[in-house]
Amino acid sequence: MSDQHDDHGSTPAAWTAVSIIMIAFLVGGLGILIGQAWVFWAGIVLVAVGVVVGKVMQMMGMGAPQAS
Repeated sequence: MSDQHDDHGSTPAAWTAVSIIMIAFLVGGLGILIGQAWVFWAGIVLVAVGVVVGKVMQMMGMGAPQAS
């Protein structure tokens, strides 16, 4: 029962993805505050980068093991 979610997502892939996405939200928010659309869109691009990096790291074996 408790062995299904013992790691709670604490993997290098999860930490990296979340870190990149948090930075992306900070960049996007900064873009809104300073009124620079390109900075906002850079934040949007960074969100996509974070998702891709997290998925690639998971596929490389740095994520949680897949349930069988």
